[in-house]
Amino acid sequence: MRVFLYYLLAVFVFVLDFITKKIVATRMELYDEISVIGNFFLITSHRNRGAAFGILQEQRTFFIIITTVILIGLITYIQLMRKSGKPILLTGLALVLGGAVGNFIDRVRFGEVVDFFKFNFGSYTFPIFNIADSGIVIGVGLILLDTLLVARDEKRKQNQEQNKEPEQHEQQPVS
Repeated sequence: MRVFLYYLLAVFVFVLDFITKKIVATRMELYDEISVIGNFFLITSHRNRGAAFGILQEQRTFFIIITTVILIGLITYIQLMRKSGKPILLTGLALVLGGAVGNFIDRVRFGEVVDFFKFNFGSYTFPIFNIADSGIVIGVGLILLDTLLVARDEKRKQNQEQNKEPEQHEQQPVS
């Protein structure tokens, strides 16, 4: 039953991503910008036919195949890990799942993804992204955090085992 909550989180990310993309796509012209915080943070109507940061442009079939494999892998892994009760890992997997489905649906339907969060750092503009991308990045961060925590715990356990002194048995004097 608890795994249901993680799938609910994935659905939440997907729905939030879908709604925000729909708003941008229907209420803004391509390349329109709305300032949120001066020139630092803008909502920008942008389309991406590639992957993260605009790489691999026009590779729609490749993305559909790869994303299908990833989605199957994510769902399988969530099912395998559901009994572990590791909330950080399962939350990360759910966020990646929700984000991957959001961008996958756009690629299948339109051949492109609606991106709209734009951040400028002086003269540098960070690649424009969306809610799905945010879910994927935060999810991967949580998966990496879980991996580091597991490695740390294993190392502690190993150190504790190595530092245990063997029990010394007192020898009885021979009469």
